[in-house]
Amino acid sequence: MNKISYEQLGHVNHGWLEARHHFSFGSYQDPNRLGFGNLVVINDDLIAAKKGFATHGHDNMEIITYVRQGAISHEDSLGNKGKTRAGDVQVMSAGSGVRHSEFNDEDETTSLYQIWIKPNKLNVQPRWDAKEFPKNYVDDHLDLLVGNNENAPLFIHADATIHAGKVHANKTLTHRLERSGYLLASSGSFSVNGVKLSKGDALEIIDIKDLEINSTEDSELLVIDV
Repeated sequence: MNKISYEQLGHVNHGWLEARHHFSFGSYQDPNRLGFGNLVVINDDLIAAKKGFATHGHDNMEIITYVRQGAISHEDSLGNKGKTRAGDVQVMSAGSGVRHSEFNDEDETTSLYQIWIKPNKLNVQPRWDAKEFPKNYVDDHLDLLVGNNENAPLFIHADATIHAGKVHANKTLTHRLERSGYLLASSGSFSVNGVKLSKGDALEIIDIKDLEINSTEDSELLVIDV
């Protein structure tokens, strides 16, 4: 397992947008941080109130947005409009091509993860979807949010799943990976198979399937299985 601390992440500050990059993106380029399997982008973004990303295009990428604080408003060339709030998730299959905008229309800063995963099929019909998820704490497992089959609340055209959950302090739960895992510590502090993580940290997990998660304080985490 390879821990990536928050301080190691790429950092840019555009005033309205402050971003921490887990992998090379935009002006942050590191030849040693080009992705993790089919996972090519994780941006830990802070978007100022009443600011956002103007209309721009994407193709052949599965784009997942996990909102941690505030909300983000989406509009695209397919006619979709929606607002995704803290704890909820939106997905966009860019496929053969789509244009969209993402704005923080709120009166507070919005915090979110923007996650890009390479698709397993090119030039699919573009699509967008979003789901509200329960905000209660989990007891013994992480909830499935995103995946490639009918069991997943949100579908993506990629060989990947995303599980997440809020965990109370002094709890232990287990999680089993299908492939390799990239784990994000959204808040709090906890250990994974003895490796300690705090807010903003990440963990690359290869050749280990069974994870034991022990929380030392109220925490929130995501596991991207790719």
